[in-house]
Amino acid sequence: MKHFRKFALGAATGLTLMASSALAQQSLLVGSTQVPRHFNGAIQSGIATAMPSTQIFASPLMYSDSWDPIPYLAKSWETSADGLTVTLNLVDNATFHDGTPLTSEDVAFSIMTIKENHPFKTMLAPVTTVETPDATTAVIKLEHPHPALMLAMSPALMPIIPKHVYGEGNIQENPANLNPVGSGPFKFVEYKQGEYFKLEKNADFFIDGQPKLDEIIVQIFGDTANLVMAMERGDIDMLPYLTGVRDIERLDGTDGVSVATKGGEAIGAINWLAFNTKKAPFDNPKVRQALGYAINKDFYLKRIMGGFADDATGPITMTSPLATTDVEQYAFDLEKAKALLDEAGLAPDGDGTRFTMTIDYIPGGVETGRNLVEYLRSQLKQIGVEVEVRTSPDFPTWAKRISSYDFDVTQDLVFNWGDPVIGVNRTYVSSNIRPGVIWSNTQQYSNARVDELLAAAAVETDTAKRAELYKEFQQIVVADAPILYLSEMPYSLAYKDGMDGIPTGIWGPASPWLDVSMPE
Repeated sequence: MKHFRKFALGAATGLTLMASSALAQQSLLVGSTQVPRHFNGAIQSGIATAMPSTQIFASPLMYSDSWDPIPYLAKSWETSADGLTVTLNLVDNATFHDGTPLTSEDVAFSIMTIKENHPFKTMLAPVTTVETPDATTAVIKLEHPHPALMLAMSPALMPIIPKHVYGEGNIQENPANLNPVGSGPFKFVEYKQGEYFKLEKNADFFIDGQPKLDEIIVQIFGDTANLVMAMERGDIDMLPYLTGVRDIERLDGTDGVSVATKGGEAIGAINWLAFNTKKAPFDNPKVRQALGYAINKDFYLKRIMGGFADDATGPITMTSPLATTDVEQYAFDLEKAKALLDEAGLAPDGDGTRFTMTIDYIPGGVETGRNLVEYLRSQLKQIGVEVEVRTSPDFPTWAKRISSYDFDVTQDLVFNWGDPVIGVNRTYVSSNIRPGVIWSNTQQYSNARVDELLAAAAVETDTAKRAELYKEFQQIVVADAPILYLSEMPYSLAYKDGMDGIPTGIWGPASPWLDVSMPE
């Protein structure tokens, strides 16, 4: 039986929760700084929602470490020769947590709900209808072939939600978003917003012998420092989505703690600098390129990121089979940077200053944000660019500034989400310049050839041809430099020694924790 651990929650309710959890034989205590707005991954993106959503809801497919689809709610599937029909053959023993059988009607409802409400508008855009000839058959009809569809059926992107619970009224306001009913391995128990949420084993889960855990408790911390200390003390069992270099080093050297650096490749996080391309002087590609040549990537990766992050050379992460390195590398060259600024008509004034720019960064990031912009402040001075750093008190403030185009340059951390159609296109297609929407084309970048290439790649089912289309796309946007790519950010996961089944697949912790178990 798991022993009780004294845990400084700062609230009597939290202490009661921890005491009750001690009774569970397989109880996992997770620490996080992520505060879910709600738990319905059908209408909300982001890892704060995806981590619990993938435990509460099941999806048509799962994925192997080698990016191959695995049966989940769909025991098998077929795609028509013309690529316009995908038929899912569902298991016949899945039920929702309220005991209602899951049928093809729920699958159809979920797919169309996601298409209508999810922020990733390109993810299911080609879907026209979902037919339900019987209770265990869902037939997805497409306007054109959709090579990203199979990945879109992953747990992080396509939770199957019950029509009888979510089908009435405005789904954005449905109370079940905060009191969810799914068919996944764990049932929702309670949520005290900003403090914790609790899940318990679904004894009627449709896969025999899973999950291994009896309950999951996710304790929400106000800051990373206290979260890391809790992991060091043994107050929590697992810490997902760890990115801080010093935190990784610290926990990697802690007795009783292991750190997994593999996992989450499909999320594909890239740390970058994004320009407001409609604002002078950043409307000139030569200025953007000059800043790229002025950044010493080797110093950034080794000193600021401590060697824990890989170089990012383009918009598609290198874990993707669609990535290429055949792009401009922006090798560190101060003289080239100065020459480009001269060509742009930005000669230095009497004290050597060419222009002043403001850099924003996402609140909370240390190495990726604060330390990076402080480095840029001194580094860019060498080419006559004065940097002013503007901080935001919280994420909503930063997001409002960037999405309303009130910025010069901003640091950002953006995800590929498995396939370019899902997570990459949104940043570059001119049709996605959407004021007020963060993580759209907030750079206001527009290139007709890029639009053509992304449209063609979105319907190309031949992998080799698709890779060629994306290669040209990557070459153009890297040369145009609406964004400077700094590093690929693999999320690390710290966990208690002796735990098994750690979620280190391509979706990392945003996947069902079917095999996670605690030491005996």
